[in-house]
Amino acid sequence: MARKKLHRPIAAMAKKIREYRALKNRPRESQRFALDYETMRRPLTQKRLPVRAWEDARSEHRLLALLCRLPRFGVGRTVTRKSWLWAHDEPCYWVIAKNMDHGRAWGYLTFRGKTEEKMREIDKVMYHDWRMVPKHEEEAFKKFTPVPEETIRYLPYPPLLRAMILAQWQKEGKPITEEPMIDLEKVTASPLRRAKKKAAGTPV
Repeated sequence: MARKKLHRPIAAMAKKIREYRALKNRPRESQRFALDYETMRRPLTQKRLPVRAWEDARSEHRLLALLCRLPRFGVGRTVTRKSWLWAHDEPCYWVIAKNMDHGRAWGYLTFRGKTEEKMREIDKVMYHDWRMVPKHEEEAFKKFTPVPEETIRYLPYPPLLRAMILAQWQKEGKPITEEPMIDLEKVTASPLRRAKKKAAGTPV
């Protein structure tokens, strides 16, 4: 018989207090991403940036450093990141929608040409690769023609399962005139059909 676990309210409360203190004493993003430009080290962890990142760290800015120079803290302006420009051909940017509040900003995200409808807080504001899109280039920067995605309907079976299907056809005397393929539409639709059948139930 399994031993019943005793409820220890004092230990549970002590655990919550430790978690709260750890959460309260955790370093802020401004402390985590602070940088000494002379030694190129993080004061908090004493880690040194890679040599290839020195030029970008000296020449580029964090998001809040860009917005604080603009009227109304850049509300309505478009910002992007250097890493996005390198990694994706589709436009990726934020449109600033709300003023900064204690080192934070909110906006609408467009990632790889898809725009989110809800406004949310901008993350990674302490990174050094933020760039402001000039106003006269915003229209051309946001212009994007989506490429239709290719949908795959059929996929080949794994080798062992394919051999089993061919052996079954040969046993049943069926002519093997085509390659056995997986119909993805039937595979994706079957769970929905089972759920509808289960919800409908069996008439009594």
